[in-house]
Amino acid sequence: MAGRLFKSTLVVGGTTLFSSVLGFVRDMLIAMIFGADWKTDAFFVAFKIPNFLRRLFTEGAVNLACLPILEDCKTQGGKPGVRLFIGKAAGTLAALLMLVSLLGMVAAPLLIVALAPGFSWQGPQHILAVQLLQICWPYLVFITLVALASSVFNAYGQFAIPALMPVLLNVSMIAATVALASRLNEPITALAWGVLLAGVIQVLASVPFLYRAGLLPRLQVDFYDTAVTRLFKNLLPSVFSVSVTQLNVLLDALVASLLAAGSVSWLYYSDRLVEFPLGILGVTFSTVILPRLANSHATENRVDFSHALDWGLRWVLLVGVPAMLGLMLLAEPVLSTLFQYHEFTVRDVQMAGQSLRGYALGLLGYLLVKVLVPGFTAREDFKTPVRFGVYATLISLALNVLAWPFAHAGLALATSLGALVNAGLLLNKLLKSQVYKPGDGWRLFLLRVGCASSAMAGVLYARVDPGAWYQQHAMGRVIDLLICVALGLAVYAVVLMVVGLRPRHLKMRRDTSV
Repeated sequence: MAGRLFKSTLVVGGTTLFSSVLGFVRDMLIAMIFGADWKTDAFFVAFKIPNFLRRLFTEGAVNLACLPILEDCKTQGGKPGVRLFIGKAAGTLAALLMLVSLLGMVAAPLLIVALAPGFSWQGPQHILAVQLLQICWPYLVFITLVALASSVFNAYGQFAIPALMPVLLNVSMIAATVALASRLNEPITALAWGVLLAGVIQVLASVPFLYRAGLLPRLQVDFYDTAVTRLFKNLLPSVFSVSVTQLNVLLDALVASLLAAGSVSWLYYSDRLVEFPLGILGVTFSTVILPRLANSHATENRVDFSHALDWGLRWVLLVGVPAMLGLMLLAEPVLSTLFQYHEFTVRDVQMAGQSLRGYALGLLGYLLVKVLVPGFTAREDFKTPVRFGVYATLISLALNVLAWPFAHAGLALATSLGALVNAGLLLNKLLKSQVYKPGDGWRLFLLRVGCASSAMAGVLYARVDPGAWYQQHAMGRVIDLLICVALGLAVYAVVLMVVGLRPRHLKMRRDTSV
């Protein structure tokens, strides 16, 4: 069981890494072709809604809501039972979301005002953002169907197919940027058409895999089906429990629209860099650990449930701490290497670097939430994560006053502090209720990770000179960044071995007592 869990982690992590690299290629093209101005601010505000929904549905919410139901369907009715449930769920959600999309397109002018009150009503920026949002809205229907299909694959241990779906979004947006932008009267609308096309392609790509697995459903609309009702009951709290950080990022864009031109774009690029390790690590561990937790809860194996959480938390700390420090220390070098071309200037790099440090400070909190929330939802406790999420959101909103002294970077810092509070509340609740009982060796493990991370941070701090970085040619920046990353990883790994961390310390425990 532990070996399969580790193998699944590698599969999901590898495919997510590939998708994330393509995402950076996409963003590099956007930065090169469009820069960071009022038009890119308009697109990133409009893109917030489909991107927010994509991250919700494909990175956890539907999975959290569906998996307990799918486990019951598998047990009680096998594949026919799963097909029947997915057919009714997909048909009902599609009908409902088509209506929501139509309403969203009509209400787009008001939504843009809500998302970016700094955009003048009926001004050029507002009109452009409305047009972009109207094109993107139907993506909601497609991405929800894809998320349902992904939940089925995850329930049967097929993790690679869902992890590859975001690749199609990135490919579609890259193709639209290269092939369509120069042919349109307003080039940046090509990005919105790329988003919509990606939704269609993702749905069509899921069909042959479902058919081959014998799980292709027949769509039905049934609002009164017991399992569908249960899904709706789980879905709303599930969406909120995993969306606190994304919701705060959405609110960041709202406040940033009131700040200097370019603030929305600077926050977007810095958030994208934090999303890179979060997508690879947080989504990977959450996706892989949830079926194990759901199965342990269904079989009433509390020991195995606690072991799975313990395994996930150790891995999050092992990779999350150095990732957080690396992003903070290499903020400007990474941004400069990836985006400092043509329209994206040195000043844009410096401004985005400030908010990147703010977001990176909360990376560990974001990752911990991804692992801790399944500890509740696998037991169909959706109320507790929602309650803690509300607390974290209110704290982040209150801390948005940091935008006064620190501008857009203060918004990023407020979001990070809210994520850390959320993670702390979730962990404390699991410990108090004894759902999770930490295994042996945690103090020594933390000491080892702390020593290795400190050594890595010291080496990177001494190595990096952002001022000199800006003056290098593109290839020189790439080479220097690769050297810094390789050096940091090498120092971290060597110190971990020196202080005594071994692979056996990271394996899932097999004993029968917690």
